[in-house]
This record gives sequence, C-alpha cells and structure tokens, in this order.
Amino acid sequence: MSTNLASRFLVLSSVGIGSYFVGSFVERRKITDVCRRPSESADYVNERAGSLLRDIVSKPGLPIFGTVSAASPIPAEQKAVVPSNVSRIGQIMKYGFPGLDNVRSYDDYVLSYDRRSRVAHWVFEHLTAESVKPNDAVDRSKSDFKPDESIHPFFRSLNSDYKGSGFDRGHMAAAGNHRRHQQHCDQTFYLTNMAPQVGVGFNRDKWNDLERHVRKLTKHYPNVYCCTGPLYLPRKEADGKLYVKYQVLGSNNVAVPTHFYKVVVMETADSKLEMEAYVLPNQKIDNETPLTMFQVPPETVERAAGLLFFDKIARSQLSRINGKKV
Repeated sequence: MSTNLASRFLVLSSVGIGSYFVGSFVERRKITDVCRRPSESADYVNERAGSLLRDIVSKPGLPIFGTVSAASPIPAEQKAVVPSNVSRIGQIMKYGFPGLDNVRSYDDYVLSYDRRSRVAHWVFEHLTAESVKPNDAVDRSKSDFKPDESIHPFFRSLNSDYKGSGFDRGHMAAAGNHRRHQQHCDQTFYLTNMAPQVGVGFNRDKWNDLERHVRKLTKHYPNVYCCTGPLYLPRKEADGKLYVKYQVLGSNNVAVPTHFYKVVVMETADSKLEMEAYVLPNQKIDNETPLTMFQVPPETVERAAGLLFFDKIARSQLSRINGKKV
C-alpha cells in the first residue's frame, strides 16, 4: 500500500514540475515572439517586453530563474525618486549588460550592486554633449550622499562607514555627467554609486582628469557609453606568493578597491565604433602622469573584473582601440 502511495506521489510531482517548466517556456516564447516582430519600433518592443516580464511573478518554492534584482519591488517612498524608464535604460544599455546581478536602474544611469563588498560591480552611463553641458539649474551642492533604500539593510553601505576613514566617497557615475535635471545629479549621490577612493592625488585629481576626459569625448562623438567599476587585483607579498588584499570600512565592511577601471565606447557621426580602456590604482598618482599611461587592452579589464563589456559589439566592429587602428 505504501509503495502505491509513493508511486502516485512521484507521478503527481513529476506532472507538477513538468507543468511549471512548460508554462515558463510558453511565457518566454511569448516575450521572444513580441521582440521579433519586425514591423514594430524598437521603443515599443522594449516597452512591451518589459510589460510581459513584469507580469511574471515569482512564487514561493518555485522561483523564476534568471530574474533581475532591479525588477524587485521598490519601497513606496523610493518610487518617486527612482522611476522605471524602460526606453532610457535601453539607450544606456544599448550594447549589452556586463552582468545581471542586483541591477538597479536610475533615471540616467544603471548599475549592478555587489552586496558582499557594498560597492557596485559596474556602473553604466550614456553621455551626449547635451547631457554633460553645464546647467545653471542644476546645483551639485544641493545633492546629499544617501543610502539606497532599495537595497536590503543587511547589504547597504552607510555614510557612517566612510566617516573618519580617510577615504572619499568616490562617484562611479560622475555627478558632472548628469546635468540635465537636478534629480539626475541627486541620484548619483546614492551610496550604491560610491566606492572608497584615495582623496588627494586620486579622486580629486587623476580620477577627476579621467572623468573630464570622458566628458570631452562628447565634443567629438555623438554618443559615448561609459562603464566604470572597481577591481581587486593580486599583489606579490614577501613570501613570493600572490594575495588579494583590501581594506574594509565601517560596521558594514565596505571594500576598498585596489584599482578602478573605465571602459568607454564612442560612436562616430558615420556610425563607426571606437573603444578606450583604463585601469588606475587607487592611490596618489603624480599629476604629471598622462592618462595614456593607464590605457590597457579591454580584455585585461574583462579578465580581472570577471565581466564582458559591450558584448553586443564584436571586436572586429571597432575601428580603433585606445587610439590605435584595429
């Protein structure tokens, strides 16, 4: 008797699990079919696909695999500050996501947050001459550093973590890149967009030089796409072995990166693509050192970060990398 019951239970379980995966497959095909309709505009397809994805709800015990943290509910008080903007996200992420771990989308930039280090994996921006143009209506001094309340309290970084540490709260998406609206500037001051940086000689000097260089690119290129993030690189110690060591700050153990990267793609007026990649050590750097000294092959950054940047662009599509013809 017990054998018959066990057999029935196994059969019913198999049917239930099979139905779940069939249902998931059908939903995914619906989304794919929508995205493949050639007669519809790209913006409409993005909005329709986003709508379908939002209709898929994760159920306890049967999670929807491959979902993105950005789709998780945001507290009511945050919804006015961080509205969903599908078409703008599509512009920013035109050439692909480096990863889908804890993605957060703001009005004018997108990031992936590392809950373990309390620092972003990567931050993506789309810059134009209009978006970086000085705007008297936008006042950076009115913006305050603040925790991102869409992050679970266990994994947030706080202003108290930085207090007295000797490190700056360094922007990944630079405030100077987001001058269209005061809210765009304000949102760059979320601590999810910050990483501990050496102040004098780095954040306020050479790193600032790199940020200004990226902004100047908009004078020559209609569209500039910039990905920024931290690196934790190994160093050989006295025993001859390689170790990855980094300091942590405050009660939340905010990681201090050993290096930072920027990988930039520029679109020319005739639709050609160029790329630049930089890695800077998180330390005081001589102001006389040219930025070109920190240019590296993009593959070097990808290997170190464990990410693939601009994966929708084949290297053969690039006309120049770091100023040199491919």
